[in-house]
Amino acid sequence: MSSIAENLQDLMLRLRRACEQAQRAAKDVTLLAVSKTCPANAVRQAFAAGQRDFGENYVQEALDKMAALAELRTQISWHLIGPLQSNKTRVVAEHFDWVHSVDRLKIAQRLSEQRPAYLPPLQVCLQVNISGEASKSGLSAAELLAVAPAVAALPRLQLRGLMAVPAPADDLAAQRAPHRALALLWAQLRGEGLALDTLSMGMSHDLEAAVLEGATLVRVGTAIFGARPAKAA
Repeated sequence: MSSIAENLQDLMLRLRRACEQAQRAAKDVTLLAVSKTCPANAVRQAFAAGQRDFGENYVQEALDKMAALAELRTQISWHLIGPLQSNKTRVVAEHFDWVHSVDRLKIAQRLSEQRPAYLPPLQVCLQVNISGEASKSGLSAAELLAVAPAVAALPRLQLRGLMAVPAPADDLAAQRAPHRALALLWAQLRGEGLALDTLSMGMSHDLEAAVLEGATLVRVGTAIFGARPAKAA
């Protein structure tokens, strides 16, 4: 079984090759290691191998890891990438560096109000339901165009870009289509004057497609940490 350090090395090579294929600089794509369900020690191993950005889906699990890795807090950037309920916005505003899953103006407003003044602005992305799946969170394209300027105007937040979790697809062309649609929305908002620099898209199975379509941040878990344990029935 490969170590986390070896997996990271393999993944960075894969990412560099994807950037070469897209004729992009590797430095323009950030790797977010998705550490949900992984123990704090796994995060520590990835940190020792040079990884600094970590994504979590579950707020309480993330807070427990932050506490266990408190001595690394100033060196790690913690990203919330899972659904965010209104009753969790305060602890998220107080402890995270990024939130990728803002899918309602109300959530953004609460994060803005609850972000402590002693911390830098909370970096946020708006989640778009780019494949139109009923089971997925996210703004529709029409909602996005109305919500984005309102979020960008909020204090204590910095709107950085868009995030999506497209429906799974097997072939490259099918994988590229939803990423291209998200990139077009991102470009449209930039054209309307919003200073966006982040496209959070692409995971272990489709990062090449995402990089080809302009991803600036890819979210990878299993290719780094291995298969996650099955959920209890």
